[in-house]
Amino acid sequence: MKHLSIILILTFLSSISSIAQNPNPTEDEITEHERVIDNIDASFQYQYGSVELLDGDIRLEIPSGFKFLDAEQSARVLTDLWGNPPSPVEGMLFPEKMSPMEEDFTYVVEISYSDEGYIKDDDAKDLDYDDLLEEMQSDTKDANQYRRENGYPTVELVGWAAPPFYDSENKKLHWAKELKFEDSEINTLNYNIRILGRKGYLNLNAIGDMAVLNEFKGDVDRILASVSFNEGSTYREFNPSIDKIAAYGIGGLIAGKVLLKVGLLAKLGILLAKFWKILLVAIVAIGAGFKRFIGGKKKEEPEELI
Repeated sequence: MKHLSIILILTFLSSISSIAQNPNPTEDEITEHERVIDNIDASFQYQYGSVELLDGDIRLEIPSGFKFLDAEQSARVLTDLWGNPPSPVEGMLFPEKMSPMEEDFTYVVEISYSDEGYIKDDDAKDLDYDDLLEEMQSDTKDANQYRRENGYPTVELVGWAAPPFYDSENKKLHWAKELKFEDSEINTLNYNIRILGRKGYLNLNAIGDMAVLNEFKGDVDRILASVSFNEGSTYREFNPSIDKIAAYGIGGLIAGKVLLKVGLLAKLGILLAKFWKILLVAIVAIGAGFKRFIGGKKKEEPEELI
């Protein structure tokens, strides 16, 4: 199988443009568009079994029922097919029956790495997650002014879809947020997983609509168990003499405070549920009945939302 190529992407965009400009596409045009999508689907080269990330610092044992798309292909999917601004990515986990062009898309897990430093976790046992949620909701409202001024839909942090849980023994943290965008009737699920290491942490972020919550909860334990830092990069091997310490702890990691401190708008995890922007152009034109997630890409999107 070939990697997703620029030629395929350009063919796909050309196909969409042709159909979008024609309110009454012919059967041949629709058939050709479907053929292009099938060709893109067939171009992906998925991996199974064991995968090394970050030059061997991290091992991913791809869980049963999932497949892995490497960094190069994932970057093209996120940027060229789904219209996200370029950003570093280590790969993506798809449920076995899903693909980037899937009609009945459920969710995908984007994998990335942050080298912010060693996260001290001594605050975890004292966190009040209700208070933290209120603080995050307030920060989200404050961030909406930026969103309005820059042409993005405002967003409300409705609450925890799953409250934060920190596994102090294995240094794994996960939580989920329910978000409501002003231009969507369907609320968004943003499920966050953080695996702590010696010099930073691995981000595993999943997004879909709220209907996906129970399905993802059924998968999250296998996903959590599938990834770990290798010897030399584990949390317990932190050396205060030579390793950097992050400017925040577990509470700050959940709330995204560090992003505010450096003047950035906090990110929404993976995609801001806009990965169907390109497909929606064709969907509206041909009535193909693909499942719609929320929102479309504006000029560019902030990288994350609190």
